[in-house]
Amino acid sequence: MRAQQSVGKSWFFLTLGITCLVLAPVTVLVWHAFQGSTEHWQLLLNHVLPVAFSNTVLLLIGVGVLVTALGVGSAWLMTAYAFPTRHLLSWALLLPLAVPTYIVAFAYLDILHPIGPVQTWIRELLGYTSPRQFRLPDIRSLPGAIFLLGFVLYPYVYLSTRAMFATQAASLLEAARVLGESQRSVFYRVALPMARPAVAVGVSLALLETLNDIGASEFLGIQTLTVSIYTTWVTRSDLAGAAQIALSMLAIVATLIMVERYGRRHQRYSQNQRSHPVQPIALRGLPALIAMLLGWTPVIIGFVAPALYLLSESYKHFHLVGEVSDQLLSSAWNTIHIAFIATAVTIIVGLIVAWTARTVRYGQKQGFIIALSKFASIGYAVPGTVLAIGLLSPLVFFDQSLQTVINWFKDTPPQLFLMGSSAALVLAYVIRFLAIAAGGIEAGLARIPPSIEQASRLLGESPAGTLKRVHLPLLRPALGAAALLIFVDAMKELPATLMLRPMNFETLATWLYAEAARGTYEEGAVAALAIVVAGLLPVVLLARSQLKTTRASFKG
Repeated sequence: MRAQQSVGKSWFFLTLGITCLVLAPVTVLVWHAFQGSTEHWQLLLNHVLPVAFSNTVLLLIGVGVLVTALGVGSAWLMTAYAFPTRHLLSWALLLPLAVPTYIVAFAYLDILHPIGPVQTWIRELLGYTSPRQFRLPDIRSLPGAIFLLGFVLYPYVYLSTRAMFATQAASLLEAARVLGESQRSVFYRVALPMARPAVAVGVSLALLETLNDIGASEFLGIQTLTVSIYTTWVTRSDLAGAAQIALSMLAIVATLIMVERYGRRHQRYSQNQRSHPVQPIALRGLPALIAMLLGWTPVIIGFVAPALYLLSESYKHFHLVGEVSDQLLSSAWNTIHIAFIATAVTIIVGLIVAWTARTVRYGQKQGFIIALSKFASIGYAVPGTVLAIGLLSPLVFFDQSLQTVINWFKDTPPQLFLMGSSAALVLAYVIRFLAIAAGGIEAGLARIPPSIEQASRLLGESPAGTLKRVHLPLLRPALGAAALLIFVDAMKELPATLMLRPMNFETLATWLYAEAARGTYEEGAVAALAIVVAGLLPVVLLARSQLKTTRASFKG
């Protein structure tokens, strides 16, 4: 018994240490922000924050409205109507998730350029010969950013809302129709209010991704808080100023989380008996054609057009050059091995957090452990630039302390052990994506009956032995899914990578960022295509999972 208690304490202290590590960047960020002088705050309030804050708020509002309209509209279209290509479209609507926002901006800057393919084709169609005679509105604008980000991030709303629509009992909707409600009224008065919690979750995730974006905003010329943090630190080396702007971003993050919680307050729905799913209304002729156009438009804009552009540009590059540069190959290798290491470490840390919460499930410390596990998962809500700014001082402090210890034994030149290596990136990725690992493993553990664990313990197995011999084999699907998501997210992470990478260290994301900054698109397209192809893997698995869930929702 004492041995088991000792093991339990070890898991507890490991989780406590992980939580402190996750909270350290936020704590340091607050400390740095208030280290700045009053004049510093005044300068930011007068010249930086008004423009950056207003742009960020307008961007969030615009993206929020657009993802809600696209996500909810697509989910109801797939649920309530049957038309040609509906089955294919049901999972194709998830494809924009495979394309990071900065890659979409990178692609559309060239596609919609005044001398790009779209505007050139329109001028030829209208009989114009010069961009001076006809040109579309510039995509490098706040409306352009809202448009592109909305068409990339709407799947967050579509995914959660479609699942809610699919599990609603058809009898409720049929009762509304029997009472004389039209199809539109059934949607607005019955289906949509019941789906409000799912809509709130999806919109909050989309807005958190919008806050984390740096590449698309900078490519499109929008000075957001994220861009301001990066330029304040990189251009002016002003850590206090960057921390103060980052603190403003954290206030927006906290507001989004509170709004999401408010949107789901008192929302409790239960279904005591099995019911048949919603039977879609079959469409024919012109209505079916309109439904197809409405359904495929987000897919074409958010995935097909940028993917075809990247394929075309990559083909041109290989046709002209015939090979990939050594620098790009090095960036690809850096991306893969950093993502692999970060994935392995994150899965191990997530397993510790989830298993600790499982082992004390019925103990006196249950509430405290659950709180620790939730705090350990807040990194995903913290934008990458904010996380990077918060990690700078702890990493430098660690390097200096280690250098001091080494100098006690032997004088050596000053070195940056963490900041000068990829270890800083791994640490940032682990903190940022720990929520994916812990959440996925907790969901997997929840499916394992407690009786299996109790039987193992009665046979004299320790908690660690139970985890190794009983739970890990049963957790393989959950571990594999979480690892895949983390690996792809680490591959395409840009803000934290830009700020914490060592000198002369490039990933595919930073290589693409540098290519776009220089205005060269040839090898940038190859790097972007590699990221998109990698991102397709979890999207395909997610689509398959969604189809299985939808089919099984009403099987009793």
